[in-house]
Amino acid sequence: SFRYKLLIRDIVSIEILFSTGIRVSELSNLKKNEINIKQGIVKIFGKGSKERIIQICDKEVLNLLKEYSILFNLNSNPNNHFLLNRLNNNFSEQSIRAMIHKYEQKLGLRQITPHMFRHSFATLLLEEGVDVRYIQNMLGHSSISTTQIYTKVNTKHQRKLLSSKHPRRTFSLSL
Repeated sequence: SFRYKLLIRDIVSIEILFSTGIRVSELSNLKKNEINIKQGIVKIFGKGSKERIIQICDKEVLNLLKEYSILFNLNSNPNNHFLLNRLNNNFSEQSIRAMIHKYEQKLGLRQITPHMFRHSFATLLLEEGVDVRYIQNMLGHSSISTTQIYTKVNTKHQRKLLSSKHPRRTFSLSL
């Protein structure tokens, strides 16, 4: 059904935001030829025309992308954009924001922005111990200082890790 088709498009939009840390403008401008579902590769043209490549490794997300492509008949659709609206035009930044707002309301949440998915992407990778330079590269930041904003958030997690995992916690000095 038509509603199902749009629901899959919405899920795919959110999954790409979360899986790649892509900016909402980059998502809206993503072209069909910049996403290779078989290989799980997304080519992103970011700020300053910088190109970066992000892998999508999750099988469920790749299956959703496949289903979306079939539902929207992307192979024979004359529109070059990957994400399309109900009229087969580009799914705009404003529409993506409005879609996220719609689900936010349905779930009774407050102030969820597309950027939060980008922020979560970076923060969760940091928490898994990924080097900040790799994250800088994946986010397409030209300056490490931009990426380091995410490391500030991470100090709470670091404290928790060090207090629960650091070998020093098991030593005791009896004086």
